[in-house]
Amino acid sequence: MKKATTGTLALLAAVFSVAGASAQGEKGIYGGDDRQDYYQASEARRKLADSTVAFFKAAQVAPDGRLALANYGEKLDLCKGEAFRDQPIGAFCSGTLVAPDLVMTAGHCIKSNYDCSEAKMVFGYAVKSAGANPDRVDPSDVYSCKSLVVRDQDDSGPDYALIRLDRPVTNREPLPINRAGKVTEGTRLFVIGHPVGLPVKVAGGASVRRVSFLDYFTANLDTYGGNSGSAVFNEATGLIEGILVRGGKDFELKKSLFSKCNISVKVADSEGRGEDVTSVSVLARHIPLPGQEALPVETPVQTPNPILGNCTDPGPGATIEQLMAYVDCLTSQLNSKP
Repeated sequence: MKKATTGTLALLAAVFSVAGASAQGEKGIYGGDDRQDYYQASEARRKLADSTVAFFKAAQVAPDGRLALANYGEKLDLCKGEAFRDQPIGAFCSGTLVAPDLVMTAGHCIKSNYDCSEAKMVFGYAVKSAGANPDRVDPSDVYSCKSLVVRDQDDSGPDYALIRLDRPVTNREPLPINRAGKVTEGTRLFVIGHPVGLPVKVAGGASVRRVSFLDYFTANLDTYGGNSGSAVFNEATGLIEGILVRGGKDFELKKSLFSKCNISVKVADSEGRGEDVTSVSVLARHIPLPGQEALPVETPVQTPNPILGNCTDPGPGATIEQLMAYVDCLTSQLNSKP
């Protein structure tokens, strides 16, 4: 395990203060812990995991593919016996390749074109054999953001984003989505992503609890912060049904007379609030069929303006609220100039 420096830990603290780990609520374990490492999963699910991306801050990814990581157990002060305690953490969100140059994730993971320009999308962050330490990936598996194609975030409804990569992915397959309709209660599911920023995990044994009219459904998936943006799959068809966006509490403090540590929250399959999943139907029109090109309206990635700072122009069709927020941001930036 690569030891994290003080600077790395500070960076990770900043990473986990952003969308992936906190903004939409944490997640936990329902029934038994169904999470598996890449090497433990079936061949079919490993192939799906190959098309899953981990979102890292650009500063965490070196040109040679080395990743700035921390020890999971040490960073979160985990109790002994906690699953994957000795593995590294570092990713702040998850995503999935759905076209040669398009990655699907949660809207709260990437909130602006500037956020997108500051992120790296990394394939292959996985434990591929027992005891392996995935602290480096092939540099060819690291991608940047070219543009934010479409995004929406409703804390009680849909939450999604579609990102165009800086180049097409040629060594991994885009994963198909369900274009035929929404799931129904009882549909069996599994999820693939990066809980708490760990190397990719595959977790099955879940099902749909209820379906909302607001374009999301709730399921008893074993997911955590960092799983935000993960694809949720139909167990029977293998198609993507949605994007993991929010859920219940991840950890609780366990105290004894002489010590204290954190453990995963565990409830029965039928208990807890459940995990919310944005229905992939809200994104279907933006995701091209194989062999077709998408025709979405998109805005190029912006870099900070030396005068306006990180304020992002909402562009044509913006709501009054978006325009007011933009004006407030500009005013704040200008007032802060010496």
